[in-house]
Amino acid sequence: MRRDPDYFEQRGDELVLLFIAKKLRDALAVEDLLTRAEMDYLVEVDYYVGGLIFRGERAGAFIYVAAAARDAAAALLAEHKFTPASG
Repeated sequence: MRRDPDYFEQRGDELVLLFIAKKLRDALAVEDLLTRAEMDYLVEVDYYVGGLIFRGERAGAFIYVAAAARDAAAALLAEHKFTPASG
């Protein structure tokens, strides 16, 4: 389920980056997967550098989960052909 930063802070959970969605449809699909799996996650808009020819700063949806849930969440994403962030 999508949560606020306060939720994780109150629980004392360390957040780790799970996925950077560069397209809205990918962000929505990953959110749907995590929600259906009843996993808690946080979404924040942030910026990344992208582009081969025209490099530039772009906005994306950065999806975080609690460190304890990272392996299970990464496996879920990989099962559905999404590449989790390394780390």
